[in-house]
Amino acid sequence: MPVLFRPALQTDARDIARLFQISSEGGADYIWSLIAQPGEALLDVGALRYARQGVNFSYENCLVAEAEGRVIGMMHSYVMREDLNPEPVADPVLAPYADMEVPDTLYISSLALHEGWRSLGLGQAFLKFAHQRCAELGLKGLSLIDYAANTGARRFYERHGFKIVKTCTIVPHPMIRVTGEAYLMEKRLDV
Repeated sequence: MPVLFRPALQTDARDIARLFQISSEGGADYIWSLIAQPGEALLDVGALRYARQGVNFSYENCLVAEAEGRVIGMMHSYVMREDLNPEPVADPVLAPYADMEVPDTLYISSLALHEGWRSLGLGQAFLKFAHQRCAELGLKGLSLIDYAANTGARRFYERHGFKIVKTCTIVPHPMIRVTGEAYLMEKRLDV
């Protein structure tokens, strides 16, 4: 079955949010719960978040994979720049991630595929697009955060040249589905 890779459209925002829920192991739901209005569904919050324009967390920074007219996967990425005046992160669940960044890289904040579309080479195809975008933007490499508990994803990224450059301990929370460590991984393009 043919798979089309294309830039996301604003109308894909709900699909993007659903895929973020899959890849973030509860992290997206936690963040969305902090901004949700009483009674508002978390998926609705995520869809509104990714329907925005001109911000990092936007459909504008997503590439989607489509088959038979439906979104089957996506990669969300944006340029990570050095923040010379970082504001302290007060939220105890999010604070460990505050310095898990590699400046001048294309940060892949999510790469997710629906069940049935994994292990078919689509993740590798997404990474090829990320490499291309990184080179076009003149960045030094790619970066992402992965969880130690997700050994399959870590092996995938390591096979594609990513190395662990920093770790942090995940703060347990009922919405977060993983415990242990999170890894900041980087792949330099000049290597």
